[in-house]
Amino acid sequence: MQVMPNIFLIGPRACGKTSVGRGLATRLGFEFVDTDHVLVESVGMEISEYVDKNGWDAFRDYETEVLERVADKRNHVVGCGGGIILREKNRDVLKTGITLYLKVSPEELAVRLMNDPNEAQRPSLTGQSIVDEVREVLAERALLYETCADFVLPQVDLDEVVEYAVTRIQSFSE
Repeated sequence: MQVMPNIFLIGPRACGKTSVGRGLATRLGFEFVDTDHVLVESVGMEISEYVDKNGWDAFRDYETEVLERVADKRNHVVGCGGGIILREKNRDVLKTGITLYLKVSPEELAVRLMNDPNEAQRPSLTGQSIVDEVREVLAERALLYETCADFVLPQVDLDEVVEYAVTRIQSFSE
């Protein structure tokens, strides 16, 4: 198997990084890893509990450690936590691979979060309603997501977005 750079998936919570990541990993013959899941396994508690006990800064520090650890491997599709782009150090790590931004409308994100809030894994960032929080967080992060990304993936069904991503990755790697 040819050694390829990692594929990093970025975007806000509920944009589909895990679903797309698993599909993309299967399609490419890569392994899928989710930084949030690695963090939860490492600390032995859900993200919301970790943040409650240690604060957001400690969470972001540990998130950076996890990203650096998984980035050392190759032939991985890495689903990154929604706020991973907030730190410059993390943005530098993303440059070591191919970074794909799953761009989803605020309205669709709000619907997904209301249907599956998973608050232990996706703690509120602002304490606002889901709709208001999604709009605010996207307004703050959209430019970072776009500038970190080698490609922006469209909001289409899962199979289509995976195929679109594969095409972009292959063109990038040639």
